[in-house]
Amino acid sequence: MNLQHYIAQKILSQSGEKRSISRPIVKIAVGGIALGIAVMIATVAIVTGFQKEIRNKIIGFGSHISIASYDNNVSYEPEPIQRQQEFIKELTANPEIKHIQVFSTKNGIIKTKTDNEGVVLKGVGSDYNWGFIQSNLIEGKVFAVNDTGICKNIIISKTLANRLELKLGQKMLIYFVTKRKADDTSSSIGYEQRVRDFYISGIYQTGFDELDSKMVFTDIAQIQKLNYWNKDQVGGFEIEVKDFKKIDQLGEYVYDMTGQGLTAQTIKESNPTLFGWLDLMDQNAIIIIVLMVLVAAINMISALLIMILERTNMIGILKALGSNDSGVRKIFIYQAFFLIGKGLLWGNCIGIGLCLLQQHFKLISIPQESYYISFIPVNLEFLHILFLNLCTFCVCMLMMIIPTLIITRITPVKAIRFS
Repeated sequence: MNLQHYIAQKILSQSGEKRSISRPIVKIAVGGIALGIAVMIATVAIVTGFQKEIRNKIIGFGSHISIASYDNNVSYEPEPIQRQQEFIKELTANPEIKHIQVFSTKNGIIKTKTDNEGVVLKGVGSDYNWGFIQSNLIEGKVFAVNDTGICKNIIISKTLANRLELKLGQKMLIYFVTKRKADDTSSSIGYEQRVRDFYISGIYQTGFDELDSKMVFTDIAQIQKLNYWNKDQVGGFEIEVKDFKKIDQLGEYVYDMTGQGLTAQTIKESNPTLFGWLDLMDQNAIIIIVLMVLVAAINMISALLIMILERTNMIGILKALGSNDSGVRKIFIYQAFFLIGKGLLWGNCIGIGLCLLQQHFKLISIPQESYYISFIPVNLEFLHILFLNLCTFCVCMLMMIIPTLIITRITPVKAIRFS
């Protein structure tokens, strides 16, 4: 039997007695650890959940990596490129790449009897992944794109529908300005106004008003016809990767694969401000975690010091019987081990429990116009929870060495007299 372990258990059982001086201090220390780990779990779950939700919304509108014609002018009307590219076959064979689809964009103006609104038409083909729009669709349905015909259906946001008083199934007109079709009689480039009618087949809402207020989806053939392109010309390619953590590495790989006159850009490069803002949240989470670990460790130091002072007489007797300093210190290290474990157990139950309640029932809501989502998102991951528990446990145990150093300064004669 481990003598130090046995004595530590006996002391802990006696610490629960009402006459024990250390009893309230121990409870506060355990409560501090429980509260700290619960706050840390909730912080990491909320920060990573928020990052994931916002990131998915940005990616849903533009995928992970886009390939388009190289153009110094930042515009929603890129120069056309050929659909058939040599690098597409190799990219498709890459196991890290999940999906490749064509797209094109064009500026337009929706005109109604009462109002006008500038929009960006995103033309999609039969290979388009509707998963993101489908998950955010509140009315109607997505339309099917047929490569042999032109679809007049369009999907708009609830923001646009409310602003322009448009309804599902309603006919709407969009006006465009496009380059005049080239002919042999004129060498100058001119522009002409064109108009197209569309029928609203679906209404979506992502909560990301910056994009909801201008992005509409239609058949890519509409944009090809408006721009006088042929069927083999598209605005670019969108690439979806399997692991977002590898997006920078894959972005460089795709960029190297593209030929002259083309460029590849990751979603992080095209939206640096938003992703910079999301990265700043990591710093906030780190600060909170460090503070909570320090508070938990200081609480344990205080509790252990009180327990040592309360047991000064016992320490003197053990030393008089032949126990060395390291043996006596082990007794209090074991006590710290039990108390930290107890605090971590309660903290995990509280933190994970609250996160699961929020994840399933969305009890706490937030203003969508400010945070792009209507509820506090939660992302619970086992590795995050394990890492937080290990860090808290290790830091607290290391800091327990400090209060036990006082044991080396206690002499048997003075300690036995102390009562």
